[in-house]
Order: sequence, then C-alpha cells, then structure tokens
Amino acid sequence: MEAPAAPHNAGDLQLTVTAPDQMRELGRRLAKLLRAGDLVMLSGELGAGKTTLTRGLGEGMGVRGAVTSPTFVIARVHPSLGDGPPLVHVDAYRLSGGLDEMEDLDLDVSLPDSVIVVEWGEGKVEELTEERLQIVIHRAVGTASSRGATPGPSETDEVRHVTVTGLGERWATTDLSVLSA
Repeated sequence: MEAPAAPHNAGDLQLTVTAPDQMRELGRRLAKLLRAGDLVMLSGELGAGKTTLTRGLGEGMGVRGAVTSPTFVIARVHPSLGDGPPLVHVDAYRLSGGLDEMEDLDLDVSLPDSVIVVEWGEGKVEELTEERLQIVIHRAVGTASSRGATPGPSETDEVRHVTVTGLGERWATTDLSVLSA
C-alpha cells in the first residue's frame, strides 16, 4: 500500500475558550492523547494563550518544572516525573529560518522520545514529520456576548477560538472530540 501523497487530515475540531483556566484545562485534556513522538504546532497572535495551553499540557503530562515561555532560551526540556515522555517546549518566534535554523535544537533527535510543542512553528518544523497536531488559537475581538449586549474589553479579550487539526495517520484514528469534554 502506498503512502498518501499528502498528510491525512483527520478533521478540524473547533472550540471556544473563555478563560485562561479553560485553556489550561484544554492542555490537560490534550496531554491524555499525546505520546512520545508527537509534534504539536501552536499558532496564534501574541497573548493568544499558546503558553497557557502548554502549561496545562505540562501539568497533564506530569513534567518537572514550571512551564513558562521559552522566548529567550528558545527551547526548554521538562523531564517527566513519572514514566511518561519529556516535554520539549520550543518558542520559534525569534527564529527566522526554516528547519535549517531549527537543526541546532536537535528536535529531530528528540522527537522519537519526547512530546515536542513548538510555538510559532509554521514554516519552520513541518519537515520534522507529517504526523502532527496543529492548533491555531485566535483571540476574538468585538464579538457579541451570549446575552446579546456588546461585550466590554475585558470580556472580549478572554474569548479564544481554537482550531485543532490532526495530520497524518497518527491522528486519523484519534478522537479529538474528547478535547471538548
């Protein structure tokens, strides 16, 4: 059987997150689906909640150390406190090149034994594997609230629309709907 020419898209899951605690909980639920060898790419504007989601992911995976933005160190490894894989958290915001510039991080070596989460990874890490989870977080601005009134700035700022897309055979049989529980 021939491999498909393009990665299999298991379908998009659309979620609405209305508070940082919900974004962390989404990360904790996502942790239950992940295993060594998984690549998660996070996209979204500054302040969208990428690191907050990763913080919940680290909590759910039971890794050592506080998960904080690795903006200035580029990558941070959080070893597992149990028998699970380590979490490698990468912030590619300051990296302008593609995979060539990322090679110094040895992500291709770490991938089989770790869960790798890359913030701002679009156009930079796709070559690592066709099997990946892409999560786009969009911060809603100026939407109407559920009460029909125009929301105030703080209410609008908390709303996030999250799109989760599984690519490749790894995600073809994974039920992403458990993330919306």
